[in-house]
Amino acid sequence: MPVADPELVERLRGGDEQAFAEVVRLWSPAMLRVARAHVRTHASAEEVVQDAWLAVLRGLDGFAARASLKTWIFTILVNTARRRGRAEAGRVLELERPGVDPRRFRGEDDEYPGHWRDEAAPAEWGPEPEVLAAEFRGLLGRALAELPDRQRAVVELRDVHGFDAEEVCTLLDLTPANQRVLLHRARTRLRGLLEEAIA
Repeated sequence: MPVADPELVERLRGGDEQAFAEVVRLWSPAMLRVARAHVRTHASAEEVVQDAWLAVLRGLDGFAARASLKTWIFTILVNTARRRGRAEAGRVLELERPGVDPRRFRGEDDEYPGHWRDEAAPAEWGPEPEVLAAEFRGLLGRALAELPDRQRAVVELRDVHGFDAEEVCTLLDLTPANQRVLLHRARTRLRGLLEEAIA
């Protein structure tokens, strides 16, 4: 929504249903994925998002603009999701695949150890034209859906919604190192899936 925060906040406080519907439409998909990183089921994540929007409506008059509206809303969401996650029985540990297959790199005995092997280096695939195509967007959406929940939440918050690393760490309760690892693994996995699909 190309509206500055103060104007949008005033519209929301004034009961502008169109503005609220647009914000819900734009941010709910990402909110659902962030919530899913904290709770055990998709149904729980949907309830968390609904509860978060209700809390936003109740708290809008008290919004002090110390952060952007989007950051404030996502903070409410994460706090709601954490409470729900703690209330649910235990968490299932997420097993993640390594980032890049080590066989794609040159060995220690090579003249350039640790560098890409010629036949295994990432292919140049010139994404600019494909990004505009609906087929490519669909492929990217399917690739995102294949990521583990926490990886998907991190890469979407960083690369789609433009949150900085510190905000993502706060929203997802991650250390800076964990955030970097999850982002690296997500980007690597996405690149691998896209390379496979367009090779």
